[in-house]
Amino acid sequence: MSSGIASGAEGETERAPDRRAAQLVQALGGRSIVLIGLMGSGKTSTGRRLAQQLGLEFADADAEIEAAAGMSITEIFTRHGEAYFRDGERRVMARLLNEGPRVLATGGGAFMHEETRARIAASGISIWLKADLDVIWRRVRKRSHRPLLQGGDPEQTLRTLLEQRYPVYARADITVISRDGPQDLAVEEAIEGLEFFLRFSPDPPPLVSPRRSAVSYGQPGTSAQVFSSQARVDVELGARSYAILIGEGLIAEAGNHIRRLAPRAACAIVTDENVAKLHLPALEHALDEARVRHSRVVVAPGEGSKSFAEYARVCNALIGAKLERGDVIVALGGGVVGDLAGFAAATLRRGMRFIQAPTTLLAQVDSSVGGKTGINAPLGKNLIGAFHQPLLVLADTATLDTLPPREFRAGYAEIVKYGLIGDVGFYAWLEAHWREVFEGGAERVQAIAASCKAKAATVARDEYEEGDRALLNLGHTFGHALERITAYDGTRLVHGEAVAIGMACALRFSVRRGLCGAQDQARVEAHLQDVGLPVRLADIPGLNAGAEEILDAMYQDKKVAHGALTFILARAIGDCFIAKNVESSEILGFLQDELSMGR
Repeated sequence: MSSGIASGAEGETERAPDRRAAQLVQALGGRSIVLIGLMGSGKTSTGRRLAQQLGLEFADADAEIEAAAGMSITEIFTRHGEAYFRDGERRVMARLLNEGPRVLATGGGAFMHEETRARIAASGISIWLKADLDVIWRRVRKRSHRPLLQGGDPEQTLRTLLEQRYPVYARADITVISRDGPQDLAVEEAIEGLEFFLRFSPDPPPLVSPRRSAVSYGQPGTSAQVFSSQARVDVELGARSYAILIGEGLIAEAGNHIRRLAPRAACAIVTDENVAKLHLPALEHALDEARVRHSRVVVAPGEGSKSFAEYARVCNALIGAKLERGDVIVALGGGVVGDLAGFAAATLRRGMRFIQAPTTLLAQVDSSVGGKTGINAPLGKNLIGAFHQPLLVLADTATLDTLPPREFRAGYAEIVKYGLIGDVGFYAWLEAHWREVFEGGAERVQAIAASCKAKAATVARDEYEEGDRALLNLGHTFGHALERITAYDGTRLVHGEAVAIGMACALRFSVRRGLCGAQDQARVEAHLQDVGLPVRLADIPGLNAGAEEILDAMYQDKKVAHGALTFILARAIGDCFIAKNVESSEILGFLQDELSMGR
C-alpha cells in the first residue's frame, strides 16, 4: 500500500504517520478500521481525519456504492428500493474489507446485516460513533438527501432507527461518543480506544469463537448465552441498551470494559466499608492497568446509607473528585451501594454514566438490572429515586464466595421469584439443582443468567413499570412493610428474607382467595424452607407489631395507586398477575390470621 495518496472516494493527501500512528497501524496486522453509526454521527468527517492521522487510505462506503451504481443513494432507493441498495451495499463492503488496511466509513444500515458484521469481525475493528438523538437531529434536519428521512415525520423516523439499531451497534469493538465540539476529540478518543483494544486483542479473532462470544459486546436479544463459567445477557432498550456480563474474574477486566465503552473517561468507585476490604484493591488495580484515572467514595454498610445525608455526602465527594459529565461512576457492592451510587449518577451533573459491579447474589440477579435507583425516606423504602440505566453490569461471581451464608440465601429468594412469576420449568430446575447453585460452578452461573434474562425481557417491555414490570414485585408489598416494621434492622430481617416471607404470604393469600391450589403453595413453602429461608411472620425475631401497624406500613409502599393497595398474586407456580384495588379489610383479616398462627 502506498502511503502517499489516498485512493478512496475522497482522494485526499495523507499525513505522514508519526511513531505512535505507525505502531498502531503495525498492530492492525492488515485489518481495517470500520466506523459505524447512525446518519449524522460523523463517520465520514471523523474517518477522513483519522485516516490522515494514521497515514491510511480512507473510503466512504456510500460514495463507493454511488460510484459502482452510477447514481446517488437517493436515486437507488427511488428506482430500485431499499432491498436492492442493501444487496449492493453488502457486496461493496465485502470488496472494501478485502482491500485493507484502511479507514472505512459505513452507511447507517451496513452493520445491521449479519454477514457484513461477520466480515467486519474477521477483517476489521469496529468503532461505533454514538450520538444522542438531539445531536443527530440537529445535524441532519436541514439536509434533504437522506432517503430514509423522506416523507412523514423525519424526527420520529430517526428515533425509530435509533431504537432499532443502537442495540446492534453496541456490539462494536469500541465505542466513541460523537458530540458537538472539536472533531479532533473524537479522533483522539478513537485512537486511544484502538490502542487499548489492540493491547488486549492483538490478533484478528476467529469468525466463530464461543468463548469470546460469551463475554464480548455482541450477542443479540435478551437470551442468556452460557459458555463454561461465563454468560452474557443483553437488556435491549434502544439507545440505553447494555450488557450484563456474568462470570468469575470480571472485576479484573473492569478497566478493559471501561476503556472500550468510555475512552478517556475517569471514574469514581462508590463502595461500602466491607466490600472495600474484599474487592476494592482488585478493581483499583484493574483501573491502574487500564490507565483509567480513578477515585473512591466509601460509605457505611447497610440500609442506613440510603439516606438524604449520605446521598449528599457522596455527591459532594464526587464533585470534589472533579468528575465530569462524561466520566463514569462504578457501583461496587450490593443493592444499597448500587441504589445510592445509581441515584447519584442519575442526578449529578443532570445525569452521568455508571457501571454496576454487584457483589451480592441479590444485587446480581435483581437490583443491578433495570435502572431503578434511589434512597429511602423516613416514611418508606425507595420513595425517592429515578430510573437511570447503567452502561454495563459486571456480575463477578467470584465475589459471591465471600458472602455470609445468610446473605447468599437471601439473594436466592429473588431467583426463586423469577420461576414463580412466569417460568415453572425454571422453578422445577431450581428445586432439583439448588444445592449446586449454592455450591458454585456452572449451575450458579446458569441460575443467575436465567434470572437476569427474565428481568431483562420484562424491563425491555416495560422500562418505567407502567405495566407488567410490576410482576417483579412479587412478595415486595408484604416484604417492604415488614422491613419498615423492623426498622430495616438487618440483624432481624434482611431484604431477601422479607421477600421470601412476602412471597409465601402472597401464595397463601392467593389460596385464601381461591385463585391458587394449596399444593402449589405448600410446594413453594417447602422449597424456601429447604434452603433455610423464613416463610411466616412468626419467623421474624421479636416481631410484636399488630395487623393494623403492618397494614399501615403497606400504605407507604410506592406501588399504592389512588389510595389502593396493589399485590402480585398467583394462579399457579409460573403464573402470577397484578391484583389492583385489593380491599384493606381483606388484607387486615389475612394479616390477623397470619399473626395468630405464631402465637
